[in-house]
Amino acid sequence: MTDPRQSDDSRFPDPVYRRTVLAPLFDHARTDHAEGFRRIDRAHLVMLAECGIVEPATAGKIARALEEIDAEVDPGALEYTGEVEDYFFLVEAELKARLGPDTGGWLHTARSRNDIDHTLFKIALKEHLDGMLTQARALLEALIGTARRESATIIVAYTHGQPAQPTTLGHYLSAAIEVLIRDIERLEAARATCDLCSMGAAAITTSGFPVDRARVAHLLGFAAPQRNSYSCIAAVDYTTGAYSAVELLFLHLGRLIQDLQFWSAFEVGQIYVPNAFVQISSIMPQKRNPVPIEHMRHLSSQTVGRARMMKDIMHNTPFTDMNDSEGESQAAGYSAFASGGRVLDLLAAFVGALKVDGARVDANIRRSCITITELADTLVRREGLSFRQAHEIAAATARDVVARGADLPSGYAAFSAAFEEATARAPELDEAAFREAASPEHFVAVRTRYGGPAPEPTAEALAAYEAALGGFARAASDRTDHEAAAAAELDKKFSELLEVR
Repeated sequence: MTDPRQSDDSRFPDPVYRRTVLAPLFDHARTDHAEGFRRIDRAHLVMLAECGIVEPATAGKIARALEEIDAEVDPGALEYTGEVEDYFFLVEAELKARLGPDTGGWLHTARSRNDIDHTLFKIALKEHLDGMLTQARALLEALIGTARRESATIIVAYTHGQPAQPTTLGHYLSAAIEVLIRDIERLEAARATCDLCSMGAAAITTSGFPVDRARVAHLLGFAAPQRNSYSCIAAVDYTTGAYSAVELLFLHLGRLIQDLQFWSAFEVGQIYVPNAFVQISSIMPQKRNPVPIEHMRHLSSQTVGRARMMKDIMHNTPFTDMNDSEGESQAAGYSAFASGGRVLDLLAAFVGALKVDGARVDANIRRSCITITELADTLVRREGLSFRQAHEIAAATARDVVARGADLPSGYAAFSAAFEEATARAPELDEAAFREAASPEHFVAVRTRYGGPAPEPTAEALAAYEAALGGFARAASDRTDHEAAAAAELDKKFSELLEVR
């Protein structure tokens, strides 16, 4: 029987394989990773020369050839022909064509597509995370600004879809701010995992050459090399961690956005959406449709789905280098940053323009008796009743008010009767004190405990949030400075190689 391998001498891959796999991978690489490839080639070459692995004259020739390739080959104009397997081999083929196979082949000493790929993906993910972190900080700043501006603005707080208690918009937004701060911390933690360089791991086990992994990591702007070489090519938790953080951010923002949708409904009317964020019906001229809220909601859901997809792709994959975590999967995940970024920008603008309809809030508070909890609390403090007894008196008062279609501040007669029936005495609380106890302003003002809506804890909280925002901004600035310095050093060292003859 003839061995089929003896007659399998086709220079090009199968056309269907080329069309369905190799060409898309090539396109993703040239679109998303060409600059990363360029930086890795240069950093690796500088390290090989500094460590004495490649002779200076050879390193100089390779540097000049790389410079020529950069000047003459436009990645955006390339089309996949099948002559080489992927973008990496295209660059290597260009080097060999210019320098010969012996000289051109030195650049690949002590490295593999495995460590190159994971380093490329980390470079790209860091850039995407940096963009999202910038947008998230802008949203955080907008939320803090609106919370400070509306720190005394009364709103209705809901539980189970029903009016529950009065609070302030500043207090409500502070809750969302705290979640966003934790989400930013998760993004920061994910970025720190991406900031460990895989270069030097080679295929799996590093190399017998005396490479300096820390040097390459530094020149590429990473915080450090990733320690275990197997982990460098197998532990794709830098991917799952990044997309887990993205998923949670937009899952949480989706809940805030849903509240904005509910609050803007005609029957609730708690917030007024400015005309700049409203579309008018094509047939019903009375309608003001706050459709940007819907777009934020569905884009948040799309982002959650795209991020979750990335985690699902990794599920039950082998703990090794494998294509499941690489080119096409990475490219598919970047769409989560695109849709998520649109949400962050739009929500920051929307929050900054947000207004509360005070008249509707006041009407809803009066109809719903939501200050009744403070009436019960006042009876405990001022009348010496147990909370359970005070609760029953307050409940009887609310039932009477609701039955008459009145509001709680006008319910003193019903309160007095319920109090006398329960205690066999008249209340010490007069009508003026009753009205104060039933007012939303008093309800908020007496809740001065840590984390409450009163002015003092709200001011303390906003100061803490501003400090957190400042810390995030400083960390981002430090990273930018570190990466700019690394890039400048790489350019300098590579330029020095260009001069070596």
